[in-house]
Amino acid sequence: MNTRLRIEVTKASEMAEKILAKRWPRAKMLDAELTNSVEPIIDEVKKRGDAALIDFTFKFDGVKLSPSQLKADKGEIEKAYEEVNAKQISAIEFAKKRLESSEKALLARVNFEYEAEGIKTRRCTRPIRSVGCYVPGGEASYPSTVVMMAVPAKVAGVPRIVICSPPKGKGEINPLTLVAADICGVDEVYKVGGVQAIAAMTYGTETIRPVEKIVGPGNKYVLMAKRLVSQDVPVDLPAGPSEILVLADASADARTVALDMISQAEHGADGVSILVTTSMQLAEKVVKELKAAVSSLPKSETVIQALSRNGSVLVCEGMDEAVAFVNEFAPEHLEVMAKDAWKIAEKITSAGLVLIGKYSPVASSDYCLGTDHVLPTGGFSRVFSGLSVLDFVKRFSIAECPKEGLSNIRGKIRVLAESEGLANHALAVEERFRVE
Repeated sequence: MNTRLRIEVTKASEMAEKILAKRWPRAKMLDAELTNSVEPIIDEVKKRGDAALIDFTFKFDGVKLSPSQLKADKGEIEKAYEEVNAKQISAIEFAKKRLESSEKALLARVNFEYEAEGIKTRRCTRPIRSVGCYVPGGEASYPSTVVMMAVPAKVAGVPRIVICSPPKGKGEINPLTLVAADICGVDEVYKVGGVQAIAAMTYGTETIRPVEKIVGPGNKYVLMAKRLVSQDVPVDLPAGPSEILVLADASADARTVALDMISQAEHGADGVSILVTTSMQLAEKVVKELKAAVSSLPKSETVIQALSRNGSVLVCEGMDEAVAFVNEFAPEHLEVMAKDAWKIAEKITSAGLVLIGKYSPVASSDYCLGTDHVLPTGGFSRVFSGLSVLDFVKRFSIAECPKEGLSNIRGKIRVLAESEGLANHALAVEERFRVE
């Protein structure tokens, strides 16, 4: 491949519309060609169950499994612990603890009582009964993604948590993924990836019982599968290839910005890394740093491909223009490296996660800040929030209205009911005060 990085400084005013045209809501995500590739796989799993899973796992992952091998067993989990080290286990446990504390605090704030006009209302949550978590895998290992999905589900009280992840090599799940699943209390782990995993968790097979909701990031095929099955089972936010947008002024450190852009580009060639700045000098320094660094870093070919394809360095006339672009772009991750960063952050309306200052890199949020890293991509942070405990509960109210309380509001009820032509609604209220 061409190892020369193709990224230059451009004015935001000249590139904004071209970049935004690829984002939701300007770009529509229902691709007919992609749909035609994904639908037959889903249909095959619905019709043939485990047999289809085995065939597709061999076709796409090069791994031949039998039905009895689809589920990771206790022995495999015990073996996984032997293949990881104490530092890795400790790091997973730390990440789990940090996120667990944050999610518990959020859930506590959603359950509350209030009283007005003598009427007592309680806002409640109850867990959904089962959830399927998709963990990208194969040769890569993402134990942090296991943490980010399983921990909120566990805090919510979900009694059955399922993971599907592509197998590698001789049919094993990456040991770090298995260990993370065990540490986080996952109930079932299956060696199935891609579209076939989404179909199996939706419709069930002989081995995999269906779930009530599916969550997790994935490539374009997994995202399309989730969209298609969402008619039959709820799914979470659209979480696709990783994105970083750095919003910076002249005070930012060029090498720090460049390394943060590179860190997200290493996820894959479809990753998005953008700098939006008010400083031409910073922009030029960042491009220089990128070109100097990429060839000597790990995964350099992937980084070069991602930055050349989806990397941009944009210069704005002022911070207002920069903020306006950020809100239109709606990034997954936004880093603000500028003077008055908190004031700038208050103007942000669309971002999956906002990180303030030099010492809050996206890399830290991927693991140990206590924030969830399953976030909306592709512009969907305009309307979606990142994954949290709220995605694993149902919210409802319990209300008690004594006679005096109902008497206080009966007149308003009657006016609204009669305005809507629903006289029997008013009658149902009024009758309670006629019959003792």
